[in-house]
Amino acid sequence: MGRDVTGLKKQVARRTQPSSTNPYIYLLVKIYRFLAKRAVCPFNKVVLHRLMMSKTNLPPMTLSRIALNMKGREDKICVVVGSITDDTRLAEVPKLRVAALRFTETARARILKAGGEVLTLDQLAMIAPKGTNTVLLRGKRSARTVYKHFGAPGVPGSHARPYIPSDGQTGRKHERGRGRRAGKAWKVKA
Repeated sequence: MGRDVTGLKKQVARRTQPSSTNPYIYLLVKIYRFLAKRAVCPFNKVVLHRLMMSKTNLPPMTLSRIALNMKGREDKICVVVGSITDDTRLAEVPKLRVAALRFTETARARILKAGGEVLTLDQLAMIAPKGTNTVLLRGKRSARTVYKHFGAPGVPGSHARPYIPSDGQTGRKHERGRGRRAGKAWKVKA
């Protein structure tokens, strides 16, 4: 008889504790872990999972993006497990109820000035323990500059940004030679 080894390679590594040493995040994990066990709804499980994510997986979200997503849902609470930042391109901030991990000073001031409400995630747990009348949003992960470098720069049709040694090297010769100009071996017709 052989050993049953079918499930040995199916081990999934997932976080059970946040990597942050912030005591407030530990408190939130305690709260949402309790709610995820007691209140049978996917909302608390998702919030708990996001509280334990790395910093790069919790991108910030701007007020303009929140205003866009909350259009027609003014009665609901916007929930973001991450930072809320101000957007100066947004002329008027609508009245919003926003719950998030943290707010920049200007974003907080603009929400409150518009007659909105700023909530922390532990206050949200008291108001909506099952996540009723909430809209769970998150920022764009691929907005980080590093994503612009993914791919092969110089390949026809690729728009990947090359890593050039320093910012000062943006002249006629640097990254504009072979394959870019007809006078330097060839020019790609993309």
